[in-house]
Amino acid sequence: MDLAALEEIRQLKYRYFRTLDLKRWDEFADTLANDVVAEYGTHALSDPLVFEGRDALAGFMSKTLGSAITTVHIANHPEITVTGDTATGSWCFEDTVIVPDAKSLIRGAGYYSDEYRRDEDGRWRITRTSYARIYESLVSLEDIPSHRFLSHMWATGTTTPQP
Repeated sequence: MDLAALEEIRQLKYRYFRTLDLKRWDEFADTLANDVVAEYGTHALSDPLVFEGRDALAGFMSKTLGSAITTVHIANHPEITVTGDTATGSWCFEDTVIVPDAKSLIRGAGYYSDEYRRDEDGRWRITRTSYARIYESLVSLEDIPSHRFLSHMWATGTTTPQP
């Protein structure tokens, strides 16, 4: 069993979510292989989304999840199988998406299915990713009159923390 590869892949997936949530788009793109294929299904965005290539996926995320949208992704229960310089993985995840302009709070959970490859530079990257939703819910923030953003990382005058 290649324990070093298992840990590198765990760190890769954690970095994928951290850089997505912190909107560090260059670092996010570096978690992806150049030829990545991503398939996301979401009721909030209606039709399933399919992206081919690092630029397409990172470009969509940076355009769609700008500073007006707050996301938090939590991943756990990794099941990873390494075969040489390739691997597969399954991850349980929960996500929260807050869209103030649409007065919406989206919560969900599901399981990611990933494929990975150790590229020529020796770093593991995601080559294929998709998820199956267990649930996705939408709450109108208008239904919660007491809801207020007390803090927002991208508000004027704040800085991005360095984890």
